[in-house]
Amino acid sequence: MRVRIKICGITRPEDGVEAARLGADAIGLVFYASSPRAVSVAQAQAVCAALPPFISVAGLFVDAPAAEVRAVLQAVPLDVLQFHGDEAPAYCAAFGRPWLKALRMRDGLDVMAEAQRHAGAQGLLLDTYTPGQAGGTGMAFDWQRVPQGLAQPVILAGGLTPDNVAEAISVARPYAVDVSGGVEQAKGIKSADKMAAFMREVERVQNR
Repeated sequence: MRVRIKICGITRPEDGVEAARLGADAIGLVFYASSPRAVSVAQAQAVCAALPPFISVAGLFVDAPAAEVRAVLQAVPLDVLQFHGDEAPAYCAAFGRPWLKALRMRDGLDVMAEAQRHAGAQGLLLDTYTPGQAGGTGMAFDWQRVPQGLAQPVILAGGLTPDNVAEAISVARPYAVDVSGGVEQAKGIKSADKMAAFMREVERVQNR
């Protein structure tokens, strides 16, 4: 099965367009003020307006008030919501959109139990655990910890780069990979060359 690719932390229309041109299946917009990749509603609207057809747009939130999420949904055409905080399943399901739940892979985390708890999620995004940070650290976790046979598709995140994504896919066998800092030239500014290299590596490992 083809591994899907999401480029997260898009802040500029031209980066979204280039990600799509190179073959990304989805892009991510970060609505979390503490992130260096956070976008305003106006920025998000500009990115979405520039995208070609058939590219999914995910909106990333971290323990946001429900009113804030609803306000973004009224203004920005998001296809899926991505929750990176301590949101309860009922909260995640309350917005009438498909949703992904991010799990930070701290020691002792029971991924199977969390998958059952978030049974309504369209997918589970497994990310690196760093105390006090909701993601975007650029650090990888032990891909051997990704369990097989989860009910939901697994999106693998956390420290992925063109140099390690092939190994990550070989070990974890995810449904999709999610990259942000690993294809940047600066915080929130994507590198076309790095995005292209990332795409090539994903394709290469699948054609072995």
